[in-house]
Amino acid sequence: QVDLTESGGGLVQAGGSLRLSCKASDASGRSFPIYHVGWFRQAPGKAREFVASISQSGGETYYSDSVKGRFSIDRDNRRNAAYLQMTSLKPQDTAVYRCAAAAVIGIPRDDQYVDWGQGTQVTVSS
Repeated sequence: QVDLTESGGGLVQAGGSLRLSCKASDASGRSFPIYHVGWFRQAPGKAREFVASISQSGGETYYSDSVKGRFSIDRDNRRNAAYLQMTSLKPQDTAVYRCAAAAVIGIPRDDQYVDWGQGTQVTVSS
């Protein structure tokens, strides 16, 4: 198990940028490098949506079509953290963003993300 905490959300205008952080707690941090990390989002009245994910080594990244070219995921295992750099933000990006960890090799199924952060609110105004 790894304990994750997101930060970096806020209110921005359309076209702006935000960088979200997903950091493992000090107590669970040494486990962080074994997890594939994903970012998900959920807007009010809508289903949870996959945003991006990154492999344990950082060598493979995956993006939903809706954010490809605008968002970038990366990680720093020495800091026990993963990040989501969001640029060219649109009002439809407004959602609660959560990071999650999956201790699997390859691309995790949604149900294999078993450890979740509490989420950070991203609001994009127009």
